[in-house]
Amino acid sequence: MKFCKKYQEYMQGQQEKKLPGVGFKKLKKILKKCRKNCQSQKALNGSISTKTCPDHCLVCDGTFFPSLLNEMSEIVGCFNQRAQKLLELHLASGFRKYLFWFKGKLQGNHTALIHEGKDLVTYALINAIAIRKILKKYDKIHYSKQGQLFKSQVQSMHKEILQSPWLCELMAFHINLRETKVKSRKAPALFDGCSLTFKDGKPSLTCEFFDSIKVDIDLTCSICLDTVFDPVSLTCGHIFCYICACSAASVTIVDGLKAADPKKKCPLCREEGVYEGSVHLEELNILLGRSCPEYWDQRLQAERVERVKQIKEHWETQCRAFVGV
Repeated sequence: MKFCKKYQEYMQGQQEKKLPGVGFKKLKKILKKCRKNCQSQKALNGSISTKTCPDHCLVCDGTFFPSLLNEMSEIVGCFNQRAQKLLELHLASGFRKYLFWFKGKLQGNHTALIHEGKDLVTYALINAIAIRKILKKYDKIHYSKQGQLFKSQVQSMHKEILQSPWLCELMAFHINLRETKVKSRKAPALFDGCSLTFKDGKPSLTCEFFDSIKVDIDLTCSICLDTVFDPVSLTCGHIFCYICACSAASVTIVDGLKAADPKKKCPLCREEGVYEGSVHLEELNILLGRSCPEYWDQRLQAERVERVKQIKEHWETQCRAFVGV
C-alpha cells in the first residue's frame, strides 16, 4: 500500500479525536500543478532543460511551504498539549489526582493512559514520515535541496515533531511502565525497540520505529559532562541538568529558568530565548534515578549542598535589600 493511502486511512480513523494532520494529497496536487505549468512553459520556450521547475517557483513557494508550515505548527501544538496532559495525569498523586478527578480530567484507568501514550507516539511518527516524504517529493521535482533547507529552518523554529521534549518523555514513560509492575502484572508496552542504553558509561535514549525512523537522544549534559541529573529540555531540544541550565542562564535555582534573560543562549546551539519555555523531564528523571541509583544518590547529596547554599545567598541578598544595606 502506498504511504499516501496508508496515511489517509490512519487520519480518517482519528476523525473523532479531531487531530490535525498533513494535507498530503493537497500538497501533492500543488506539486503536480507546478510540474504541469513548468512543462507547458518549457514547451512554449522550446527548452530542453532537465529541470521540471525553477529553483524559486512562485506556485510552490507561495503555497506549498506556507501550507506545510501551518500544518506542522498545528501538529506539534496538538501533540505537545495532549502528551503534557497525559503525563500530568500519570504523575499526579494524592490531592492533585483528586483535583483532576473532580475537574473531570482523570477519566478511564491506567491501561487507558497507556493506550493514549501509544496513540500519541504513532501520531507523532506517522506525521514525521509524511513530512519527510512530501519534502523529498518537492526536492525530486525541483532537482533542488530546498525541501531539506526548509526542514532545517523548521527545526530552528521548533516545529519539528521529533524534536519535541514530550516525545522524549513518552519514551521514558514507556520504559518506566515496562520495567515496573502494575497491579501485579507486567505493564503493556507502548511500542517496540525503545530502550535506555549505555555506551562507555554514557547513556542515551534510543528508539527505532517503522519506515526507518530512529530517535537517538544523548543524555549526557554538555556542561558538567555527566549523566543529566534532574533533566530539563530547552525549547531548542537540548537537554541539561537543571542546575547546569540555571548556571548557563545566569539565574539561581530559586529564581528558576523562567527568570532568564531572553538574550541568553543555549550552550550548544547558541540559540537565544530558549529558557523560558523549558520543560522539566520528570519521567526521564524517574527512569535515570532507577537505572543509576549510586550515581543518583551521589548527585543528590552534592546538589542538596549547592541548593542550600544558593537559597541561603538568595535570602541574605533579599534581607540586605529590605533593610537598605
